[in-house]
Amino acid sequence: MPRAALVGGGVVAAGAVALTIGLWPAGPGGAGHGEGGREDSKSPTAAATDPHQKDRSKPTSSPTYALSKPPSTIPAVREHTPARGPGWRPEDEARVVVGDPGLRDEAELLARELRLRYGGEARPRSGDVQLDLTGDRAADRTGSTTGGPETGADTDASRAGDGARIGPATGDAGTAREGGGAQPGPGTGSPGAGAETGKGTGTAREGGGAQPGPVTGGPGTATGTGPATGDTGRSRTAGSGAQSGPATGDAGPGAGRAGSGARAARGPGEGPEAYTLVVKDRVVRITAPTQAGVFHGTRTLKQSVRADGAVPEGVVRDAPAKPRRGFMLDMARKHFSADWIERRIEELGDLKYNELGLHFSDDQAFRIASESHPEVVSADHLTKAQVRRIVDLAASRHITVVPEIDSPGHLGAVLKAHPDLRLRDTRGAVTQGAVDIGNPKAARIVDELLREYAELFPGGRWHIGADEYQALVVRDPEASYPRLAAAARDRLGPAATIQDLATRWLNDRARVIGPARDVRAWNDGFFRGGTVAADADLEVAYWTGKEIGARDPVEYLREGRDVLNYNDEFLYYVLGEPNDFTYPTGRRIYEQWTPRVLRGTTPVPAAYDGRILGGSFAVWCDLAGAQTQDQVARGIRMPLRATAQKLWDAREPSRSWADFERLAGRLDG
Repeated sequence: MPRAALVGGGVVAAGAVALTIGLWPAGPGGAGHGEGGREDSKSPTAAATDPHQKDRSKPTSSPTYALSKPPSTIPAVREHTPARGPGWRPEDEARVVVGDPGLRDEAELLARELRLRYGGEARPRSGDVQLDLTGDRAADRTGSTTGGPETGADTDASRAGDGARIGPATGDAGTAREGGGAQPGPGTGSPGAGAETGKGTGTAREGGGAQPGPVTGGPGTATGTGPATGDTGRSRTAGSGAQSGPATGDAGPGAGRAGSGARAARGPGEGPEAYTLVVKDRVVRITAPTQAGVFHGTRTLKQSVRADGAVPEGVVRDAPAKPRRGFMLDMARKHFSADWIERRIEELGDLKYNELGLHFSDDQAFRIASESHPEVVSADHLTKAQVRRIVDLAASRHITVVPEIDSPGHLGAVLKAHPDLRLRDTRGAVTQGAVDIGNPKAARIVDELLREYAELFPGGRWHIGADEYQALVVRDPEASYPRLAAAARDRLGPAATIQDLATRWLNDRARVIGPARDVRAWNDGFFRGGTVAADADLEVAYWTGKEIGARDPVEYLREGRDVLNYNDEFLYYVLGEPNDFTYPTGRRIYEQWTPRVLRGTTPVPAAYDGRILGGSFAVWCDLAGAQTQDQVARGIRMPLRATAQKLWDAREPSRSWADFERLAGRLDG
């Protein structure tokens, strides 16, 4: 794909060239490498404005600035409208001010990171950063603080925290265009209004459409956006009633459950996580319809300062292609400290992830303290106080923690304390990790645990597992487990099978979690046919197609189900590399994977793109001793960054992998 580059002050994209002739200064506000985007002091223009020059008879002139480049960030911004100006860099007396008091947390965090002052609700003055919400809340406020820069004393400001100011890092300057796609056009309009602004832990409306629609207009006025096709998914409020019962028939790619509806195509400045960042007159203004959007804008600002020491002049309009952008950690097989998890949350927040999955129960261990069943908890575990701190830190970064208690398989740690609930085959042999779903006591214990942890994890999403139930991985389940087959017929009718009993278990556990949450399960917990169908609103976490009776991802999409991409070919970091797994590389994800590549290496048709809510990079600890915590952190560093880029914008990146890797080094250095 042709790559855009600035040439003589214009933009080159898809063979189109626009040129502006003139003197180009250096610096982050323009295309050079000097201080503040101004002309070099030795240039004729600068000499003419220098009061110390001997010849003062010549007329003076203002500094000339080159057209700016997009900010250097991971993930790359999807649209940047360049401008001429000095850009913005942190200064000693600069403040972070807010137009809405609900943005205080975001403002104070940014102020600490850049060693600025938090100025509260105030109009911005030269050198300041302003955060504000768009939409009804902003329009209804009296005494608006969204006017032009103010002058005068700082009457309500305090230095926000210590720590070294984020300064420039050296290295590759990157490319001129940050997004992917075709020829850029001007980005117009402001972020949509009306989305919920509550921060919380994920119960507010999510969404944020998928691929952007085309951006039209004159040539050379914006960088980074291009057309994309396909349905952009749906936005729903966690708290709407969940429809139960099977989805029947071929619903087609645009079908959905009751009340969902297809999302309209959204550009990079639209959706609840969208934001606009304007740099003009030495002031940065970040606005968005939600606090999450404002937070994402502050990450762009922080990264740009980190990479280049400043933020370029111009306008960024940005939003994620996918509303779910996750990292999942298997903390059951391997104990991870609370400090390690908290460091990952800070890393994820800067990369604009919005989910952290915690798989804390499996055959090997149960890793979170329990009052309802303390007998199942392993020696090395997190206390509930530690988990609450993790959840609170994640919420401050607009990340929802998605807990997982996997059942009816992978329950070995629970069954160790309750051996009477173990599943046995026709010979009486114990089936590893599998609970006897024909025993009512098994459901009671699992449900008590689910209810207990529902209070600890108040976010709007849950994972209930359902993969690799060993009674269903044999060729003839009914012959191998006749007692389970009899229980299925007794409860569900003479035609019912063990598959139907497992599906009823899945539905029952999802209903315990409640209709106010989005519930997902692994794809091998959904079956073809049968007398009982999985509830229509259950989301499919697609990870593999290697199981007996494996279903193609399109089958789930055709049913109208929403799917999350956990493709084990690209997104599984399995410690010790057992069973033909190899550690994934960031480069392979960056160059070959997109959210539509759900299984293997082949993407599903573009018509189904809107049903793919996003994806998650996963760490599994099958051989827990193969790596230390620090080795895991180092091993996933570039894969996490590559995944963040492709979930934010699935198009072909404008940066080469080498440039992307160098930028990551500058941002982390």
